[in-house]
Amino acid sequence: MPAPLARLAMALVAIAVVVPLGAVLWRAGGAGWLGPADWAAVRFSLTQAVLSALLSVALAVPAARALARRRFRGRGALVTLLGAPFILPVVVAVLGLLAVFGQNGLASRALGLAGLPPLSIYGLHGVVLAHVFFNLPLATRLILQGWLAIPAERFRLAATLGLPPGAVFRLLEAPMLARAVPGALVVIFVICLSSFAVALTLGGGPRATTVELAIYQAFRFDFDLGRAAMLSVVQLVLAAGAAALAARLALPSAMGAGLDRVTPRWDADRPWLRAQDALWLTLVAVFLLLPLAMIVVRGLPGLPDLPVQVWRAAGFSLSVALASTALTLALALPLASRGGEVLAVSAIAVSPLVLGTGLFLILRPAVAPGDAALPVTAAVNALMALPFALRVLRPELEALRADYGRLCLSLGLTGRWFWTRVALPRLRRPLGFAAGLTAALSAGDLGVIALFADPERATLPLQMYRLMGAYRMEAAASAALLLLAMSLALFWVFDRGGRIAHA
Repeated sequence: MPAPLARLAMALVAIAVVVPLGAVLWRAGGAGWLGPADWAAVRFSLTQAVLSALLSVALAVPAARALARRRFRGRGALVTLLGAPFILPVVVAVLGLLAVFGQNGLASRALGLAGLPPLSIYGLHGVVLAHVFFNLPLATRLILQGWLAIPAERFRLAATLGLPPGAVFRLLEAPMLARAVPGALVVIFVICLSSFAVALTLGGGPRATTVELAIYQAFRFDFDLGRAAMLSVVQLVLAAGAAALAARLALPSAMGAGLDRVTPRWDADRPWLRAQDALWLTLVAVFLLLPLAMIVVRGLPGLPDLPVQVWRAAGFSLSVALASTALTLALALPLASRGGEVLAVSAIAVSPLVLGTGLFLILRPAVAPGDAALPVTAAVNALMALPFALRVLRPELEALRADYGRLCLSLGLTGRWFWTRVALPRLRRPLGFAAGLTAALSAGDLGVIALFADPERATLPLQMYRLMGAYRMEAAASAALLLLAMSLALFWVFDRGGRIAHA
């Protein structure tokens, strides 16, 4: 993208982060002091975020490798379903995890039949389990994009030379992982660093308090805006440091260009490798899909009897999701650089509660908060989804520039001609994935809308929580199932559209 557009996009993102945070600090009269409990929350946040990121990526590497080198019936459906946990509303997914791993869940019942005590899902291990459940699919898809970016001609050459699987991994796959893994680690680290609902439901007490939960307590119970803003700054500094470290560690692509063709993986055509890939895919599928199945079982009976307010809320969620997707992609393409990614990753570390409160303070003199609920929600959701879109797009765009940049300059393909003739046709697959991810996350988000919405303009997640608050649990379960179906449908439409266009 032209430099002026990149500078404009960076300025917009910076303003969207700094101005609401400044409004909160101004209203509070300055930053507050952090006590021992706040620093304990910082330590717990770092511990669980590091463990969650490492486990998610470590499990994602063999899963992504199996998906990259196997073609089987239902593979596309499996790839789509594996993305469901990440795009699922947090509390809904936690209910599914409790149905499987809770004290009265399926796993505890099976242990009881064997004479063993039930599982306890609360505490650090419960928080890490939930974060791995949410982020393993994201890590798998991010690393799978890297595997699919290796030119098929490299694998064909390896097969011609008769290279064994170990040599193929060392020469082709390990360099790709060195480029893709740092970015996946930092994105998941920042997501887990700002965890709120997971720690609230599975933390099990004050010892398992994250920074985001401490911010919520400072707002809700103490109304200490200065302390909340200071905690948000600490969270921002930690995330910015992680993003800068990942940007320094990430290596440029050295794979070269290919002809965008798919070729069989002859190096993986061995019985023990086929069995290994099948085992990994089976374990990952059971771990991720069994809680989803429990959600479907509980929500399906009441689906035909949902009130009209739920369907109206679904329409609002759809409009917010589409607007967020358009805005995210419009910002992501100009920001697809190292500095842009650091800025975007830093943006999601600012607490949505702080951003929402700051926007409320800014907008209150000029417009009723309810009137701005949906546009503000779409804008904040776009900001929160921007790092994921950049993590998908930036490696592909940098590799494209390295492979075709000099050729395009020699042919005079610059500016819009470079983008329309060279870049966008080859970015359709990652663009589709990024758009699907953004739309699904936005449709299922419960953040700023809870601070702004009036009863007539609630999104589906907010309407679902209102049903839960009214103890209409059957209707809430059915609304959760509708939300899951809508999020999956949005993800599938965009992701599938990008893959079909690429093919």
